[in-house]
Amino acid sequence: MISSPFFLKTVVTEKMELSLNQADYLQVGVTSQKTMKLLPAVGRKATQKVAVADHNGVVNCFGMKKGEAVPVFKSLPGQKISRLELGGALGTPQEKIFVCSGSEVRGYTKKGKQFLSFEANLTESINAMHVSGADLFVCASYIYNHYCDCKDQDYYLSGDKINDIVCLPVETVGRTVPVLACQDRVLRILQGSELLYDFEVPGPPSVLELHNQDGGKNGEEVLYGTADGKLGLVQFSSSAPASKWEVDNEKKKGGVLCIDTFDILGDGVKDILVGRDDGTVEVYGLDSSNEPTLRFENVLSESVTSIQGGCVGKESYDEIITTTYTGWVSGLTTEPQQMEAGPGDEIKMSRESQAKVAALRLELEQLQMKVMQGREKYQQSSQSSTAVSAVPIFSINDRFTLCQDDASYSLTLEVQTAIDNLLLQSDVPIDLLDVDKNSAVVSFSECDSEPNGNFLLVTYRCQANTTRLELKVRSIEGQYGTLQAYVTPRLLPKTCQVRQYQIKPLSLHQRTHSINQDRPMNTLRLVGQFSFAEIHSWVVFCLPEVPEKTPAGENITFYFQNTFLGTQLEASYCKGEGNFKSDNISTISILKDVLSKEATKRKINLNISYEVNEDSVSHTLKMIHPKLEYQLVLAKKVQLIDALKELQVHEGNADFLIPEYRSILDESARLLEEYKKQPAHLERLYGMITDLFIDKFKFKGQNVKTKVSQLLEILDNYDLSSLMDFFNDA
Repeated sequence: MISSPFFLKTVVTEKMELSLNQADYLQVGVTSQKTMKLLPAVGRKATQKVAVADHNGVVNCFGMKKGEAVPVFKSLPGQKISRLELGGALGTPQEKIFVCSGSEVRGYTKKGKQFLSFEANLTESINAMHVSGADLFVCASYIYNHYCDCKDQDYYLSGDKINDIVCLPVETVGRTVPVLACQDRVLRILQGSELLYDFEVPGPPSVLELHNQDGGKNGEEVLYGTADGKLGLVQFSSSAPASKWEVDNEKKKGGVLCIDTFDILGDGVKDILVGRDDGTVEVYGLDSSNEPTLRFENVLSESVTSIQGGCVGKESYDEIITTTYTGWVSGLTTEPQQMEAGPGDEIKMSRESQAKVAALRLELEQLQMKVMQGREKYQQSSQSSTAVSAVPIFSINDRFTLCQDDASYSLTLEVQTAIDNLLLQSDVPIDLLDVDKNSAVVSFSECDSEPNGNFLLVTYRCQANTTRLELKVRSIEGQYGTLQAYVTPRLLPKTCQVRQYQIKPLSLHQRTHSINQDRPMNTLRLVGQFSFAEIHSWVVFCLPEVPEKTPAGENITFYFQNTFLGTQLEASYCKGEGNFKSDNISTISILKDVLSKEATKRKINLNISYEVNEDSVSHTLKMIHPKLEYQLVLAKKVQLIDALKELQVHEGNADFLIPEYRSILDESARLLEEYKKQPAHLERLYGMITDLFIDKFKFKGQNVKTKVSQLLEILDNYDLSSLMDFFNDA
């Protein structure tokens, strides 16, 4: 348990509606999502105790007294804790602490006495939990279980991974209504062991929370946050759900990991507190029409795993309490900074603050002495004849997600200690995109793709104290393989962990709820002696966002949209048969090649048939047209910038230029930034059109690779009608 300086910095929003001071209270081990809660206050103005659980299996409960963290209790280490919830008898203060680790749920009183140890006997670890009176709701990856007084009540098998669960308040709605947040962009509402209905949301929901902590006026309102950073409020009535509002992620912030409601603005209306995986902490206030407005924003250096509103540091001063990935429990408090002005405008610290600084200096000296002793001991033991080198163990929190807005993959790596360097290696061609938040020094190495299969080899050298790194890559559909990240932290002895990420054949496709059936579609049909599980594994291999678990039932249909072009795909299959429809003939071509290769590996004979819709080719070209036209204009403008700047310097001003050229000069910084952020964008579009041309004639049994040079000439002097004529006449 490590404490740190109480007041660190003042954070003021642009709108000046909140002035908060950041205070770090305590550091525990690495934490999971939703593993910190504030216990109810004993009196009206009393401070609250904090309960936090970590990957060491330890439950810490502490309070603050004179700026110091005072422990209430601390449990023994054990298996990693994945969730922490508060519970108690309905109608009483919710002050019992429940944690889940593995498939076990444990309960502690507010003083630390363990009163419950319940083994759910699940084959997978519990990753989400909700407690309501005597009812316990737990979820593993795909399984939901409801227990009452530790006895089985209900069971449900979800079609995709369950990320979170919440239950509408029984005392308000009069019945048990669990809500599951599932990875396939759906909130599933259950009745007993059956699905009552589901509700589609704009992204994969990562967290759920009751609005106003009680579900609102009728107990039916639930807040949700998505992995791609969106926020929304849904009302779940007995008949049908209704969306109240949605907040889009226009500024491309991180995914939402935690939500709470608390009146931090002091206007009598509970505000919405949001914590994101890029370290952003936000406060949304509700206006007179109950629409959310951003009132406060602060960015921490690591992902925010838990957020709560309450009073911890000092009585009568409300604050936002956060827990980060590496275990820092911090507060953004309304208490003014404890400093006073002295003679000559010098700033003097209060006696209390001076005492804290002195205590911290002493603690720092003691820690430095321990480190020196440890290093000496290690040096001596490493030089002995019986020396065995101990590899330091460190945790990595990584995410590899497809971003719909720019059709790229975001790779986020977060380490519990400072990162020294990162080596990125890929055996497939990928483009590395610029990320503004990334301050590491990038070095590219030449690689020979032929013998070693290396298409990318790049090193990121991180600045001191960098614990989080965000990268962006864009893949090429049809080329698949593995991206590997070698993470080396600033630890001795030097050690490295490798993380692998699969680049799938149709890597830029994203799951969607429905498609436009009126588009001209090409069809691919497979028939053979394969099982439902086998063809499902092939689809998992080809496409992202498909659950690895074989779906229940005898058949399944998935819908996808290409995030780069907007073309679509329908995949429908069962035992012995698979049907795939797409308005892009290149998508069908990639599926045909990959699926036949996978079947050949398993020595399964496939009967492959297809139907090509000629109209789909011109349809796809029309979808590419606006993107290609925009990139060609952008490239021409960028080429003119240097020449126009020279003219401007030579003439002394730009007044003599036509308005179009003056506009290019005025926007030169933005144009160059946009061009820099999209390397090889034009080449990528050329490649897609070339593939479309080759694939169109491949299905007719014709090889037209000799005509590709003519196609490129037409693209260099681009005109849509000329391009379509070439496709039709070739």
